[in-house]
Amino acid sequence: MPMLIAGLVLFLGIHLLPALRGSRAALVQRWGEQRYKGIFTLISFAGLALIIAGYATATPGPRLFASSQTAIAIAPYAMTLSLVLFAAANMRTHLRQVVGHPMLLGLAIWAAVHLLANGDTRGTLLFASFLAYAAIDFVSVVQRHAVKEFIPTLRHDAIAVTAGIVAAMQCTKRTGYLGALRRYNKLV
Repeated sequence: MPMLIAGLVLFLGIHLLPALRGSRAALVQRWGEQRYKGIFTLISFAGLALIIAGYATATPGPRLFASSQTAIAIAPYAMTLSLVLFAAANMRTHLRQVVGHPMLLGLAIWAAVHLLANGDTRGTLLFASFLAYAAIDFVSVVQRHAVKEFIPTLRHDAIAVTAGIVAAMQCTKRTGYLGALRRYNKLV
């Protein structure tokens, strides 16, 4: 579990840096834009690698609460929505224009559904951390008025929706989630 915690601290910590007023600007002024982005990227990748390795090697730990059967059932649909929102986040989509911060909303949906579907210590630590990050960063971006102006296009909407659905189908296929869900439903 220490590796998972270290990864969360690195990954989420570096992503919360822009939420601290003036900290990003001070680092960019000291290091320059490109160096700041390079260091940010390296720390992010290191944190992500530690999260993945830490989650894979940590024992699930004690069950803190019962898994929500509703969360388990809606997970494939919530994941599809999350991945569409992720795809829309960096494109000139109508969805991004309406939602404002689709990546944070997608992350919150992903984290909340997985948090409720798990219930063990390891999963609770991981998904609650990402859910808390999404909430904190959302408050920050709203306060900072961190929204870029753009003209949305239907082409970008189509790309975001298609990319999100294809990514969700690949995730579902690779994890075998639907087969497991069908087997579970036959048991219940």
